[in-house]
Amino acid sequence: MRFSHSIQFNAVPDWSSHYIAYSNLKKLIYQLEKTVHQQSAGDAESRPLIQHEDPEVVFGRALDVELEKISSFYVVKEKELMEEVNDLLRDVGTFEEETGSTEGELRPPPTQSISDNRIPTRAVRLGSTSGRSRVSTEDGIEDSEDEGDETTALNTGRKRRSSFGRRKSVPANMMASTTDMTASTDLTRSVRRDSMAFDDYAEQAVLFSSGIMLKKRIVTLYVQLCELKSYIQLNQTGFRKVLKKFDKIMDRQMRAKYMETYVDSAYPFRPETAKGLEEYINKMVKAYMAIVTNGDEEVATRDLRSHLREHVVWERNTVWRELIGLERRAEAASLGHALLGRDADPKKLLRQGDDERLIPIKEISTPIGRFKLPAWLFSSAMLTLVAIIVIFFLLLFIPIMEKPEQQNCLALLVLVSLLWATESIPLFVTSLTIPFFCVVLNVFREKDLPHKRLGSKDATAAVFAAMWTPVIMLLLGGFTLAAALSKCSIDKRIATFVLSKAGTEPKTVLLANMAVAAVASMLISNVAAPVLCFGIIEPMLRNLPAGSDMSKAVIMGIALASNIGGMLSPIASPQNVVALGIMEPAGAPTWGQWFFIVIPVGIISIALIWLLLVVTFRPGKGTTIVPIRPVRDPFTGLQWFVSIVTLATIGLWCASHQLESVFGDMGVIAIIPIVLFFGVGILTKEDFNNFPWTIIILAAGGLSLGKAVNSSGLLHTVTEAITLRVKDYSLYGILVVFSSLILVIATFISHTVAALIILPLVFDVGNGLAEPHPTLLVMSGVLMCSAAMALPTSGFPNMSKFSSSIGYRGQKDADLCVLAAILKEDPAGQRYLQVKHFISRGVPSSLITMVVVITVGYGAMTITGM
Repeated sequence: MRFSHSIQFNAVPDWSSHYIAYSNLKKLIYQLEKTVHQQSAGDAESRPLIQHEDPEVVFGRALDVELEKISSFYVVKEKELMEEVNDLLRDVGTFEEETGSTEGELRPPPTQSISDNRIPTRAVRLGSTSGRSRVSTEDGIEDSEDEGDETTALNTGRKRRSSFGRRKSVPANMMASTTDMTASTDLTRSVRRDSMAFDDYAEQAVLFSSGIMLKKRIVTLYVQLCELKSYIQLNQTGFRKVLKKFDKIMDRQMRAKYMETYVDSAYPFRPETAKGLEEYINKMVKAYMAIVTNGDEEVATRDLRSHLREHVVWERNTVWRELIGLERRAEAASLGHALLGRDADPKKLLRQGDDERLIPIKEISTPIGRFKLPAWLFSSAMLTLVAIIVIFFLLLFIPIMEKPEQQNCLALLVLVSLLWATESIPLFVTSLTIPFFCVVLNVFREKDLPHKRLGSKDATAAVFAAMWTPVIMLLLGGFTLAAALSKCSIDKRIATFVLSKAGTEPKTVLLANMAVAAVASMLISNVAAPVLCFGIIEPMLRNLPAGSDMSKAVIMGIALASNIGGMLSPIASPQNVVALGIMEPAGAPTWGQWFFIVIPVGIISIALIWLLLVVTFRPGKGTTIVPIRPVRDPFTGLQWFVSIVTLATIGLWCASHQLESVFGDMGVIAIIPIVLFFGVGILTKEDFNNFPWTIIILAAGGLSLGKAVNSSGLLHTVTEAITLRVKDYSLYGILVVFSSLILVIATFISHTVAALIILPLVFDVGNGLAEPHPTLLVMSGVLMCSAAMALPTSGFPNMSKFSSSIGYRGQKDADLCVLAAILKEDPAGQRYLQVKHFISRGVPSSLITMVVVITVGYGAMTITGM
């Protein structure tokens, strides 16, 4: 959690205005950064307000104001609490004298009925001391009243007027009855006592009531003292963090000097202040021991901490409840807009369940009455889903293929392809339906007896064996390496180091950012790479003028280079892993062969796309670049360990064919980093749970679909038909035809989905040629999947749908590079890029990459003997 959020959720609500203004100080830092780097850039309205002053002086003044505010509040609050503590300790001493013991334990009096309400005045005095405490406020001195109960501190001090403190006292009804009780006592003081037993009971009742009030006051003061202690620690952390951010962004060394000179020497942050506060907390523990726990310090500490924990949970739940309520209302509004359309009536919402989740509804009229139904039943996605199901059943019963297993498999293939293409349901859910239909429709056949269909039990074993293969393990190994590199910030260190050497020339900076994005995509996947790169260039974007062409060029460059980076290694993107699984029977290329082919293709493609962006955006025109500073912290032992394991794993993958007698497959090698990183605790089970399992399920479902299409004989039948049409084409002609087809399809649907649907067919066509070249065609096909980057989305859903459901559509693999770019906004909330920017640069970039693949890539593949 960011510290700006942490301070919000850990702060005492009534003291919120007296904490360090962390967010405002951050904004000031960014304003000072902009002032330093563009003092004369822009017009008068957009020019920074603070000029011609040393940033340290300006920031120091702002810190001084915050420090004075915090110190003043602490002094007032400490004085108030110390007075209450001293009053309480005096009352505890009086209570101990009257009970005749220094270590009492609260016990209720025996249950008897009494005939009068005589309560001595000492009970009132003991119970009401805290009820008349005077609280300092900004407007003066004010008496406070409380509305708590006698058995818990959770409701203590909830109604407050003071901005400097909480209201504290005994219940109002007890205060109102004080006069009556005292008068009753005085009136009956001379009356003859009825019996000694009755007086004993009254005495015990008075002591029990007084003890309860003391317990309540002890708990309340303990909680408030602990909150004051947390107030010190939270503000001290705030000063340290905001100074660290200032030093990082402004490249200064202010933190150590300011903390030592001003913060650490201020009264609230002195060691003796903290020690004195701790002593008062210990006094509350001892008082609780004397009144409640019969001298047991361990029990007293545990009880008080339990009260403190309940109090903090109560307050945090209150804050969370308010924020979640706001979020739910916004979510309901967006949901209603998405499902009901632009003309949706926000009043037509269905309240469902205790959590008050709002669901859009729609009324329909029928001959038997009007009904209210969820609006999603009438959404375009639902109508599309119904149409797809109808097509599925038509294909099941309209004879097209000669054999029933091929007929059923054709219906299954069309069903899955349409669901993947339209995303009527999530991609991974579609993948999970594949094994179900494979078994129910009996599409698998005996391997040795191709005319005999497998039974349901044997088909189940076959389809699930196809879902979990070494390819899936390789995918898990890639995710593990990416998670370890990211968690140890190795990827960011390398990226910032390279970018820091790029200088301030716009064209060079653009090329460096594209190169870093491509390499990061190769190592940590082309989904995480753009997020990393966008975070690194954030300081540069902040300091560029509004609407700068450099901003557009660098964001577009990172997105396009990340797509190119998706082809640079077998684990860079899911479609590469899928291609490896498809090529496995004929012998997948080694990592060395893969690099030999894709490195020249990637370098030339990035260089040509860079030229395109330079010519079309002209980023060097009137642009001042803020240099990116590298991370100066030394490389730790943990980072060295992760780096060595990563390089060793990649080295073993490169030599996997030579080590086949030892490891058998690259998937087995992938187990090494998984065991090492999770075994020593570098990665945790939370990291494991955060793996993109939807992509893994998607790939597994695709592999099982390929197995079904192949086993049923459908793939062979379709391949024969296509081969007859292309038999007169040369190998290069077939390569161009399939590359163009895949480029078009992958532009409109997910790259991984395109690979899952088309590459098995391409492999079989290549296998059926007079001179078989299945690996070459599949390799060029998977490269074209990564080259499809003409549109900001890969699929038919429009941008508004994508923007509202970015978290749900995490399966978009490489296309998230482009989507993340188009959704990126400037500080004013305006998107840097529009769809027209992607179409005008993305279409030429896709065509450029295709030309490079079918020329340079084809030559490299021929050299490797594919």
